[in-house]
This record gives sequence, C-alpha cells and structure tokens, in this order.
Amino acid sequence: MLGTLEVVTTVAVGLMVGVEFSVAFVMNPIFNALPEDSHQLARSHGGRMLGAVMPFWYIGSLVLVGIWAVAGWRHHGTGLVVTAAALLIVSVIMSILLLVPINNRGKTWTPENRPADWKQQMKRWDRFHYVRVAVIIVAFALLVAALT
Repeated sequence: MLGTLEVVTTVAVGLMVGVEFSVAFVMNPIFNALPEDSHQLARSHGGRMLGAVMPFWYIGSLVLVGIWAVAGWRHHGTGLVVTAAALLIVSVIMSILLLVPINNRGKTWTPENRPADWKQQMKRWDRFHYVRVAVIIVAFALLVAALT
C-alpha cells in the first residue's frame, strides 16, 4: 500500500512540476512573442484556466506527501519526504502571498481595461513563478530520491 502511495504522490507532484515548468519556459515565452493584445489575452485566459485547477493540485500534492510522510515514518527516506513537504508548503505560501494576487488581477484584464503597467506586473509574476518552479523541482527530486 505504501509503495502505491509513493508512486501516485511522485507522479502527481511530477506532473505539477511539468505543468509549471511548461508555463514558465514554454507557454509564457510563446505568449510574450504574440502581439500585445493577443499576449495579454492569452495570459489572462491561462490565469483563469490554471488558476481554477492549480490550487487543488498544489494542496492535493501536499496532502499526499503528508500522508506519505506519516505512513512511512519509520521507513528509509522519510526525512526527504518531510523536507519535500516543507518545500511544498513554501510553494503554497508563495502562491497565496505573491502569485495569486497578481494572477487574480491579470485574469480579469482585457485590452480595454488592463492597467498601463500590466507587462511589469506579468514580469513580476514570472520572477516569482521561476522561484516557485525551482522550489517544487527540488521537492520533486527529493521525493524521487526517497523512492530509492
């Protein structure tokens, strides 16, 4: 049973890392190359779409890692799992305090109502997102290491 939990958790966190990595290094660079109105509309749509899904994914991943840490408390690699959980907590706190406020503003923007500094706000979101991606990559790597 613990083995199944470990695999399901690692896959869930790995997929989340993949999506967030793709946003940072594939989707947003594509959006940034679009004409201004299309760029902003794509970012707003992405913010609405992923903003609806990612909270469940982040919290769900954290819950799974927490269950793994408790269920495997006396097993090899528990320290790595607990550290991964701590990093996922950091990513959730970063999201709530830094990324979500910008995303909540950005997902309502249209070419007609966006603020003059919308690009600067998106660049700020990107910088925070790069840090969050690094944090969850390390958490994922720790989970993979705990499997061995």
